[in-house]
Amino acid sequence: MPQTARISKAVIPAAGLGTRFLPATKAMPKEMLPVVDEPAIQYVVAEAARAGLDNVLMVTGRSKRALEDHFDRVPTLEAVLEAKGDERRLAAVQESNNLGDIHYVRQSDPKGLGHAVLCAKWHVGDEPFAVLLGDDLIDAQDGLLAEMIRVQEATGGSVIALMEVEPEKISAYGCADVTVIEGEDHVRVNGLVEKPAPAEAPSNLAVIGRYVLHPAVFEVLERTEPGRGGEIQLTDALQELATREDDGGGVYAVVFRGRRYDTGDKLSYLKAVVTLAVEREDLAELRPWLKEFSAAL
Repeated sequence: MPQTARISKAVIPAAGLGTRFLPATKAMPKEMLPVVDEPAIQYVVAEAARAGLDNVLMVTGRSKRALEDHFDRVPTLEAVLEAKGDERRLAAVQESNNLGDIHYVRQSDPKGLGHAVLCAKWHVGDEPFAVLLGDDLIDAQDGLLAEMIRVQEATGGSVIALMEVEPEKISAYGCADVTVIEGEDHVRVNGLVEKPAPAEAPSNLAVIGRYVLHPAVFEVLERTEPGRGGEIQLTDALQELATREDDGGGVYAVVFRGRRYDTGDKLSYLKAVVTLAVEREDLAELRPWLKEFSAAL
């Protein structure tokens, strides 16, 4: 049955080591890498807040204390900025403190995304919830998460986000086999395949890092055997839910056509920094400089 209670909880897995950004991430969490002047993780938490998700659980790991510090208050710094009359920087510092009620739990062993989601069971309880991967930055102009919540409330199942990719790149993603639902903007997911070879992929629709899940996923994850890479794959649990017709069964998808950046990939990360910077009024000089720089190449 469709849900009636408002979805208010978000889970953000943030336990990865960030090896693709070494040595920058040797002593700093990859989620704290700045995108212009805000850490990548703040964009993700802000996205959750815009969608009305004010109860956030971060699933972290060792050496991730900086995440907790960032979303905590720093009274001494705030007092210094206030004394200087620097209201702009004071507001920027306080913004991260006011995005929601943020909690933390450690994923003691790196057993994959499915295991990270399972770590949230005690916090989420028996209600639908969102999962936002910290590496995926969705442009603030796009209301992807709000649309996914709407679909979950209408269907009562679980909802994933899909994005069309070039067929030869599908092996880097989970891939979905879908059926169009007449009269609806979302689609029904028939099955999911984790990182298939291009010739074996059922489509070019790749799973990206946004999910709105029915709590039935926990029961499935608890008995899901490790899959690819020896990890508990969320894809495997969703595959089972897609074939079930009982309460919590059924998986649907929203096909996203907006702007997304993978801040765990160096090139995509740099594109995110440049794109968001040129749209800032306080960095207006960047656009003409980029034109000059590009012309000189």
